[in-house]
Amino acid sequence: MIRRSKSTCALMVLSLLGVGCDGVNSGEGPTLEVEPARPVQTPNQRLSEVFDGFGPTDAAPRDLPAEWQERLDAREVDYGAALRVASLRTRGELPSMLELAVIDGIDDQSRAYEVLVDEFLDDPRFLRMLFAFFRDAMKMGGDETLDSAPAFAADVVFQDRPFSEIFTARSGTCPTYADSSEGPEIEPGDCDNAVEVHAGLLTHPGVMQHFYSNLAFRRVRWVQETFACRAFPAEFGEPRDVGGEGDYFAPWDFLSIAGESNGGRVDFHDVESAVCANCHATMNHIAPLFARFDEQGRWQEDIAVPLPLDGFPVALRTDWLPEGEPAAWRMGVVVENMTELGEALAADEEVAACVVARVWNWGLGRGDAVGDMELVPASVTADVRRAYSESGNRLKAAFRATLLSPDFVRF
Repeated sequence: MIRRSKSTCALMVLSLLGVGCDGVNSGEGPTLEVEPARPVQTPNQRLSEVFDGFGPTDAAPRDLPAEWQERLDAREVDYGAALRVASLRTRGELPSMLELAVIDGIDDQSRAYEVLVDEFLDDPRFLRMLFAFFRDAMKMGGDETLDSAPAFAADVVFQDRPFSEIFTARSGTCPTYADSSEGPEIEPGDCDNAVEVHAGLLTHPGVMQHFYSNLAFRRVRWVQETFACRAFPAEFGEPRDVGGEGDYFAPWDFLSIAGESNGGRVDFHDVESAVCANCHATMNHIAPLFARFDEQGRWQEDIAVPLPLDGFPVALRTDWLPEGEPAAWRMGVVVENMTELGEALAADEEVAACVVARVWNWGLGRGDAVGDMELVPASVTADVRRAYSESGNRLKAAFRATLLSPDFVRF
């Protein structure tokens, strides 16, 4: 049983996020000594020195080492090989001999390849691959309840609807996926978990059930890592000394979240083992919005998640935020309900960049942006991001642009 102490926040981070707020491994072992003169950095800060990141930047590509540039320049266009990979990605099967013959027997291979890619993206088998794609991205699947959210996302993309519907759709968000020898099929369906106004996957009962946890933090983490492609901490400001070993670098006021000094039963102001507020400044402003979904993913009139304290008492809003502090997606983006949260996510440029990066990693055979730290510089995906934006944020356009990109057809 978890005992209340000044380091409760650290215990929660270890149990819910698996890593301390400052990114240091939480397992027992020898203590790492940090040079006093060297500022403490989070993984996100360290990586930001190497990558453009997922934000809405127009940064020019950085100069590559000469050896890397030589290897890139040595690649040659091979539409036959690209067609094989594209077919495996979109249909799960190699192209037919006839399709390969079309590529080999025509002068304008680029145009022939483009036409075939368009056919692949309209093939019903692509729906099956999309379903698998979103199962992996969402870390969900295995039964009808857990398959419903990936099925909804796959259907939105396959039907070429705006990806914003993932966060804003009012109906049809609980479909059923079925696969047979005749191909995949998605049967439309509405969610029935007592939500008055649905907001895409943000109110999906399968998601809420699967990521149920103390203080709803697993639900918050799922949204952040799946759709913003970065682990917490999510926001950065000027570092400030708050009396701990490390600096406080979230842009929020340090007392904008709850702690022992302003009414909270968990001390999110604790700085002994880590500056908890670096993560929780953002997390605590989002979590109350998810707190009324119970363990089965049903909406309740009152808060339905516990605190990680003796007896696991039900949380109060003041355990996240002091009286009068509004919920928010990010600093300056106040949201009062799930509808407004969905609209904020749909309008967030970082979310757009994240889903494009996920598609790019899928196409180029890379791992997960968060779990495998397979980050993609914004300059690399600029053309795909542009295609996504110009299509009205339809993700199928990003899949198409990835398969047609110069990097995809060169070997």
